[in-house]
Amino acid sequence: MKAKVHITLKNGVLDPQGKAVQHALGSLGYAGINDVRQGKYIELELAETDPAKAKAAVEQMCRGLLANTVIENYTIDLAD
Repeated sequence: MKAKVHITLKNGVLDPQGKAVQHALGSLGYAGINDVRQGKYIELELAETDPAKAKAAVEQMCRGLLANTVIENYTIDLAD
């Protein structure tokens, strides 16, 4: 089973990398970009076949290591 984890900064948390990307895009001539928020994408290949157990395991991974839950949100998508 494959788990796809999307991690983004919570609203209100400053995103200096996002601002740098926004500035760079403007320098390249891309106009009208009001904001850029940067995040992380992680794919995990799991041996677990039970979706509930797989999601619970990935939740633990996110809370323990993959995401800083003080400043980041995450979503998990499972696929066979």
